Amino acid sequence: MNSVLDYLRQNQSTVLDALGQHVVLAVVPLLVGVLVALPIGYLGVRFGWLYHPILNVSGIVYSIPSLAVFVALPYVLGTKILSPVNIVVALAMYTVALMARTVADGLRSVDPALTEAATAMGYKRTRRLLEVELPLAAPVILAGVRVAAVSNISLVSVGALLGIGGLGALFTRGFQLFYTAPIIVGIVLSIALAAAADLLIVVFQRAVTPWTRAVMGA
Repeated sequence: MNSVLDYLRQNQSTVLDALGQHVVLAVVPLLVGVLVALPIGYLGVRFGWLYHPILNVSGIVYSIPSLAVFVALPYVLGTKILSPVNIVVALAMYTVALMARTVADGLRSVDPALTEAATAMGYKRTRRLLEVELPLAAPVILAGVRVAAVSNISLVSVGALLGIGGLGALFTRGFQLFYTAPIIVGIVLSIALAAAADLLIVVFQRAVTPWTRAVMGA
């Protein structure tokens, strides 16, 4: 324990830089992926024949090993092998693959009677989607966001094998030096970051879906 505390004191700026980079590399693709997945998931519900192809493609993309994607993307995008863009694009792909199905399933879970009632009240398709369907599907969608957030935080560490920063750089540094302190720090901060992200999403979900609390308390 003393060696870990000593390492933190002596390398505070390095650890904070790694933590900050890890957050950026995990959060940016999460936001991009969710924004892209929303219309894809909606199309899978709007046009039923698209639902299963979307599920199949998403499953294939999500099953591709992350390290293989990180290595292949520079050749596809024309970026450098050490560019953080590779990590962002790869994790955005995984987020879309995970969230497209989640969005579709969330929208499909909305009671048709409620959408029909909204239509009868004069709601056009876009307004009905934004004000009725998405809010009711939010618990399912945000559950998927929680999974995607934790997954991204975990996968960012794989980028350290290519020399890209984040908390994974502490792992590689520790293994190279046969020094456990940075490895322990990296593991603890990764777990803490995942727990914090999950908690923030839960708090956000409770804030935007207050009716779910009322149902649970009934």
